[in-house]
Amino acid sequence: MTSTLAPLDASGRSAPTRTASGAFTGTGTLVRFGLRRDRVRLSVWLLALTLGTLATAAEYKELYSTPGERALAVGSMDSPAALAMTGPRHYLSDYTAGAMLGHQLLGFMAVLVGLMSILIVTRHTREEEETGRAELVRSTVVGHHAHLASALTLAVVADLALALLLALGLTALDIDGIGPGGALLYGLAHAAIGLVFAGVAAVTAQVTAHTRGAAGMAFAAVGAAYALRASGDVGNDALSWLSPIGWIQRTYVFVDDRWWPLALCLVLAALSAAYGCVLSTRRDVGAGLRPARLGRPTASDALTRPLGLALRLHRATLLGFGAGLCLMGVMYGSILGEAADMVKDIEQVQEALARIGGSTVAESFASMVMVVVAVYVVMAALRPRAEESAGRAEPLLATGLSRTRWLGSHVAVALGGGTALLVVAGLGFGLSGAASAGDRDLVLDLVAAAAAYAPALWVTAGVAVLVFGWFPRAGAVAWIVPAYAFLAGYLGPILRLPDWMMNLSPFGHVPRLPAAGMDWTPLLALTAVAAGLILLGLLGFRRRDLEAK
Repeated sequence: MTSTLAPLDASGRSAPTRTASGAFTGTGTLVRFGLRRDRVRLSVWLLALTLGTLATAAEYKELYSTPGERALAVGSMDSPAALAMTGPRHYLSDYTAGAMLGHQLLGFMAVLVGLMSILIVTRHTREEEETGRAELVRSTVVGHHAHLASALTLAVVADLALALLLALGLTALDIDGIGPGGALLYGLAHAAIGLVFAGVAAVTAQVTAHTRGAAGMAFAAVGAAYALRASGDVGNDALSWLSPIGWIQRTYVFVDDRWWPLALCLVLAALSAAYGCVLSTRRDVGAGLRPARLGRPTASDALTRPLGLALRLHRATLLGFGAGLCLMGVMYGSILGEAADMVKDIEQVQEALARIGGSTVAESFASMVMVVVAVYVVMAALRPRAEESAGRAEPLLATGLSRTRWLGSHVAVALGGGTALLVVAGLGFGLSGAASAGDRDLVLDLVAAAAAYAPALWVTAGVAVLVFGWFPRAGAVAWIVPAYAFLAGYLGPILRLPDWMMNLSPFGHVPRLPAAGMDWTPLLALTAVAAGLILLGLLGFRRRDLEAK
C-alpha cells in the first residue's frame, strides 16, 4: 500500500515538497561563493588569455606591416600541414593582421578556453562531491541542481568576461583589419566555444565518480574537436562542420564576420547542459553513472610501496600528457621542412632567431617547443597538496611511512615523468620532422634537444615542491615559472626583452641543441638549484602540520 503522508520536519509539521524551481534553490549563493573561491584562479586565466592574444596581435602588426610581407605569409600558410595547425583556407583571401589572428590563433585559443571552462565545471561539481563537501552543502536548503547550475554560471561569467576583455583590448590596439564589430565577434567566439565545453563537462561529471576522469573525458572531447577541425580544413570540409571549433572558425572573423555559426555553439551548449541536469537525477551524490570496476582482491607489490602508489595516482595524467605531447610533436614536426621558407624573408623573425642563438629555423623551433612539458611537472609536483587536502595523506603518514618518503615518491614521479614526456615529445617531433625535412639525423638530434630541458624542468618542479612544503595554500605561485617561461621563450625575442629578463626563466639557460653545442655548466647548475629547492621543500613539509580544506 502506498503511503500518502507528507514528510515531516523537526517540529512535526509537514515539510514542503521539492518542486522543479526548488531544485535550483541556493544557486545564487553558490555562485557568489564560487566567485569568492576562484577570484585568483579566474583572474590568472583571464589575464593570461587576454595578454597572450593582445601580444600576438601586436606581433602580427609589427611583423606583417606591408602588403608584401602579408603576401609571403599567405604563401607560407597555404599548405596542408599549415592549414591543419591553423584554420580554413578562406582566411587567406584577405590576410590582414586581423585575419591572421582569426586564422592562426582562434583554433588554439579555443582549446585553452575549453580547458578553462572544463576545469571550472568539474571543480565545482565532481570535485565537491568527491571531497564530501557537496553532501554537506546539500543537507541545507540547496536544490539538487544548484551545484551544477552554479558551476555552469561561473563558466558563463568567465567566458563572457574573457569575450569583453578581448573585444575591448583588440579595439584599443587600433590594428589594420580589426574593427569594433569584428573584435566583439572574436571575443564572443571564445565565449561560445567555452560554453560548449562547459556543457560537455556537465555531462562527463555525471558519468564518473572521479574529478580526473570527468576532466579527462572532457579533454578528450576537446582533442577530438580539434582533430576533426584539422582533418576538415585539410581535406573534406564536412568534417570541420562536425566540430564546434570548426564552427567558430567558420565565422571568418575579420574577413566576412559571420555571426550565425555562434548560434550552433549556443544550441549545443544548452542541450549539453540540459542533458547533464537530466543525468544528475539518475545517480546518487558522490556516485557516477558508470559503475565502478571491481578491483583486485589484493594489492600488487608495487602499490604497497610509496613510489608505486604515487605512480598509480599519477598514471592517468602522465598517459594523457604523453599522448597529447606526442601528437603535438608530430603536428609541429610535419611543418618543420617548410619552417625556414615561412619566415626567411621576414626580417624581424630572423633577428629574433639570431638573438636566441639558432643557426636554422628548424633547430630553434625544436628547442623552444618543449617548454609546454612544464605544465605537467607543476601539476604532478602539486599533487601531494590534493592528497593532503582530501585527507588521504594523514592515514598513510599515521603508519611507519615517513613524510620524506611520501613526498619524495611524488617528486620522483614528477621528475621522472617530466623527463620521459620530454623524450616522447622529442621523438614524435623528430620522427615527423625528419620525414618532413628529409633528414634522418634529426630524430636523435631533436630527442637530445628535448632531453636537454630536463634540468630546467627539475627547477620548475623544485619551485612547486618548495611552495608546497612551506606555503601549501599558495600553490598558484608555482605556476609563475611555466607562465613566465612561455612568455619569455615565445614572445621575448620578438618583443626584444632585455637579457636579464630572459635569464629569469630556467629555460633561458638551456643550450639550444642541436643549433648550438653542448654546454654542461648551465645544466649542472640548474640541477644543483633544483636539488636545493627540493631539499628545502622537504624540510618545510617535515616541519609544518598537515592541513585540510
